[in-house]
Amino acid sequence: MGEREIKYFAVGKPKKMTYGNGKEMNTGIKKEEVEVAFLARDGFFGDGVADLKNHGGLDRAVCIYPYEHYSMWENEFNTSLDCAAFGENLTVTNMLEHDIHIGDTFQLGNAVIQVTQGRIPCSTINKRTNIPTLLKRLVETGYTGYLCRVLEEGKVRKNSKLELLTSPKKKICVHDATMTLLHRHDDLDAMNRLLKVPELADEWQKKLRKRIEKTSTC
Repeated sequence: MGEREIKYFAVGKPKKMTYGNGKEMNTGIKKEEVEVAFLARDGFFGDGVADLKNHGGLDRAVCIYPYEHYSMWENEFNTSLDCAAFGENLTVTNMLEHDIHIGDTFQLGNAVIQVTQGRIPCSTINKRTNIPTLLKRLVETGYTGYLCRVLEEGKVRKNSKLELLTSPKKKICVHDATMTLLHRHDDLDAMNRLLKVPELADEWQKKLRKRIEKTSTC
């Protein structure tokens, strides 16, 4: 695996976005590049979300998306994507969903972050990119990116390195976790394995337990 590098570092407060035929919505997906920002427990200073139910919170303080996926999507849809097109804070190299585990802990500048869950994308991505089927393809492939909690606050710079500090004993990669939640609704073994990872986001734990209970009683 090559060196992990931040290709794009972006934050942004919710603002109006025009999409389609002049429609408007309030969203935090359109972030702007910054050189430096302080990372607090609930996210970067200057960052924010509009949909507090489905975005944000301590387990979703930092959003990461692999840089390598950009060329894949651009080739598939014959388009050019803006930087941070998926609303991520960090666009990174050599950190694909198959290679990163739930519970992996990284030094990020002066801060320490821990991967908590895959990202569950929403239709705002279609509106942001003007690609009507992008959300469907993200869900199908599991190339959704992932989210992190903040274990130690600190300043982060655009040229900060991401150094792996610890990896959990129960290793489940982000891609397997995401595919389990999005697609393997009846796979009790996969869901139970994922629940054995204590670092998994609380919201995912609740969803899996509900699903297991429902599946077990059918």
